[in-house]
Amino acid sequence: MNDKISVKNLDLFYGDFQALKNINMTLKKQEIAAFIGPSGCGKSSFIRVFNRMNDLITSCRITGEVLLDGENIYGNLDVSDLRKKVGMVFQKPNPFNMSVFDNVAYGPKMQGIHNRKKLAELVEVSLSKAALWDEVKDRLKKSGLSLSGGQQQRLCIARSIAMEPEIILMDEPTSALDPIATGRIEELIRELKKEYSIIIVTHAMHQASRISDRTAFFLLGELIEYGDTKEIFTNPRDKRTEDYISGRFG
Repeated sequence: MNDKISVKNLDLFYGDFQALKNINMTLKKQEIAAFIGPSGCGKSSFIRVFNRMNDLITSCRITGEVLLDGENIYGNLDVSDLRKKVGMVFQKPNPFNMSVFDNVAYGPKMQGIHNRKKLAELVEVSLSKAALWDEVKDRLKKSGLSLSGGQQQRLCIARSIAMEPEIILMDEPTSALDPIATGRIEELIRELKKEYSIIIVTHAMHQASRISDRTAFFLLGELIEYGDTKEIFTNPRDKRTEDYISGRFG
């Protein structure tokens, strides 16, 4: 079994409101899954299931199973261990108010790595993988906030990579960026797929069709359809998927 992630009969509630209903899906290693659907359909709630960020919401309750390499992440798995394995990149770039170097080194330092040479290597490798090293190698002591929006988002991706995760979650990572920066990030995501499983929430249909292997269409908390991206976009099985993709609603 080479499923990296397997979700079985997942329900998610905020108090009495059911935000996700009986979700089942799998994702293999080195695959990109895109979550599409109208606002409020459950995409962001679902992506936060994978690193247990919903734990921070007291009214949130989850039933069902989420297996990472066969282990239920809602069982006895330590949450800080889980978040090392599952990195997260948010909609708006959110670098820390510290140098470029310290932004990337922050996580490893928290994990107890303080050897300057080891940190320097990790920072260079992470920035290189995030396609940012050449642009910032002479500006490592400058504030991360001094970078452009697209560079800031790649810095946040480098910060996530520095934790040596196995999965990277991206919640609308290009929605705050211009088309050129968006293109750079999309190129980067395709490159990162060689090493990581990636889940991306996107409102941009063309983005999902360009970069993902599999696409999940959500509507009112239900996973309506999930499968090969080309199939979903050219030959969807469900009329609601077809209507959404063709712009009839959403």
